[in-house]
Amino acid sequence: IVESVGEGVTDVKPGDHVLPIFTGECKECRHCKSEESNMCDLLRINTDRGVMLNDGKSRFSINGQPIFHFVGTSTFSEYTVLHVGCLAKINEEAPPDKVCVLSCGISTGLGATLNVAKPKKGSTVAIFGLGAVGLAAAEGARIAGASRIIGVDLNPKRFDEARKFGVTEFVNPKDYNKPVQEVIAEMTGGGVDRSVECTGSIMAMMSAFECVHD
Repeated sequence: IVESVGEGVTDVKPGDHVLPIFTGECKECRHCKSEESNMCDLLRINTDRGVMLNDGKSRFSINGQPIFHFVGTSTFSEYTVLHVGCLAKINEEAPPDKVCVLSCGISTGLGATLNVAKPKKGSTVAIFGLGAVGLAAAEGARIAGASRIIGVDLNPKRFDEARKFGVTEFVNPKDYNKPVQEVIAEMTGGGVDRSVECTGSIMAMMSAFECVHD
């Protein structure tokens, strides 16, 4: 909840309910104006910055020593100070204990599927990695009407939870003595229509690319 605002801030006011976002948007640069990217020239994630942009200083300290702003948000503190472009205003009726997970993993996975991959109704989708981002990606595929959603993960304990998010089939790469992309290609008669990679592993990225049909 916004406690106070700095000079010149008009997008939010005290009392507004907001979500902090570590990849902010200035709304003016070419990336912010693009429908295909939000890697803002000004506020893209920068783990080394740690200070406010207007004066290059931190707003936190202990015993006279500065504490830096973690990825521009410092959300582990009870009060924080951040650039207004790193806030998204939300409905005040939304329960804070529920919406707090929307700033990162949920919006990432859901948005990547619905806004970028855009699977058509009845299509097949492979999701690599069934953590928070992957589950949200699966939910996006379900909302889009995918007929088959294949979840790929090295941890079989994630499979039961993934079913709740629309995953219909599971593949554990450790169960096979051949590349997982070949397994998926055989399952789907040549490959899936879309794949969404949610692990950050280069090997998984290669498999996700190669499991899509020609």
